Amino acid sequence: MLLVALALTTAVLGAWQGNVFAPLFALVESSAVAIALCVAWQAGDRSERITLDETSLEVQSLPGRRRVCFQPYWVRVRMDEGESGCRRLLLSSHGRELEIGGFLAEQERVELLRKLKVLLEGVNDQSRG
Repeated sequence: MLLVALALTTAVLGAWQGNVFAPLFALVESSAVAIALCVAWQAGDRSERITLDETSLEVQSLPGRRRVCFQPYWVRVRMDEGESGCRRLLLSSHGRELEIGGFLAEQERVELLRKLKVLLEGVNDQSRG
């Protein structure tokens, strides 16, 4: 709102000094900024919730409410090279693969890989013992 107010104030000053196109340009610019901010806000709403217990590893994608379940004993976590040179974090079990953390930075994906491996080893050790 502050950006819109500044743009419109500048446009009014420009029109007062003789630039009749300033208000039109300010409206177009304000609309473009509002649309860009809405798109960025919606893109930031993506998340995944990973739940791990003795019987299942569940990945829930938000928004969209997609759920995928794996048995923790059989699931494998690995990094794979993607098409664009960016590494992907994959969960795989029984011929199924699921990419997780696609919206994370590279370092965050590596950290998630380490944490998931440790947690899966802990759950598998408990189920054996």
